[in-house]
Amino acid sequence: MNQRIYQVDAFTDKVFGGNPAAVCPLKEWLSDELLQKIAMENNLAETAFFVKQNEQYHIRWFTPTVEVDLCGHATLAAAFVLFSYENHNGNEIQFYSLRSGGLTVSKQSDYLTLNFPTDVYERIELFEELTIGFKFKPIEALKGKTDYMLVFENEDQINKLSPNFDAISKLNARGVIVTAKGNSVDFVSRFFAPQSGINEDPVTGSAHTTLTPYWAKKLGKNELSAIQLSERKGYLNCKYLNERVEISGKAKLYLIGEIIAE
Repeated sequence: MNQRIYQVDAFTDKVFGGNPAAVCPLKEWLSDELLQKIAMENNLAETAFFVKQNEQYHIRWFTPTVEVDLCGHATLAAAFVLFSYENHNGNEIQFYSLRSGGLTVSKQSDYLTLNFPTDVYERIELFEELTIGFKFKPIEALKGKTDYMLVFENEDQINKLSPNFDAISKLNARGVIVTAKGNSVDFVSRFFAPQSGINEDPVTGSAHTTLTPYWAKKLGKNELSAIQLSERKGYLNCKYLNERVEISGKAKLYLIGEIIAE
């Protein structure tokens, strides 16, 4: 097998920032076992695979250990590859996922904008298993389709969290979003998902399908700026459109290579 592979840093304007994702354009689907092995070998938070079918690109996302329902930064990376290196015509890409439905990415100058379904979440009571993994006590807790979200008092607490990954890994969820009102932007966040093979994800586009509606309602505005406060940091512009959200950012190419598997 000779398979082209790209590595792209998403939600950043510089290499070594944002969230790195691998992208593999396929002519036809490989076995699930092989897709998982490639993602494991890449050892990045996500590897995106896509196959063109008519005017759409069917897309799937794998961590080193599991296939996931939705991944924002790897979708942004896949769109960047299509626009810049795989000869996609036009300024809009229609992706389709069996797990998440239709996903649109549009291009305007250096910015790529994801159009994703808004997460459906509910407020829940704080319980010991949810809070024991964190240094500070959150002021609010929510549960979305795949993640818990904990709201803290301020940005300083988000920066200083030292999560207990063993405790977090026992939660029945993809991961935990932590967030607070930002100092220089509307809101900040981090994302921990040891149960998905990623202790801390550098930038999590899909988490912003939960964060955006929450903060839009909290702050009384539909267009928001955000930073994910991982070591690499990610910069996002978000727009709340009721049943959909738009998540915008930049991307930079790190490498183009070829997988040789005999």
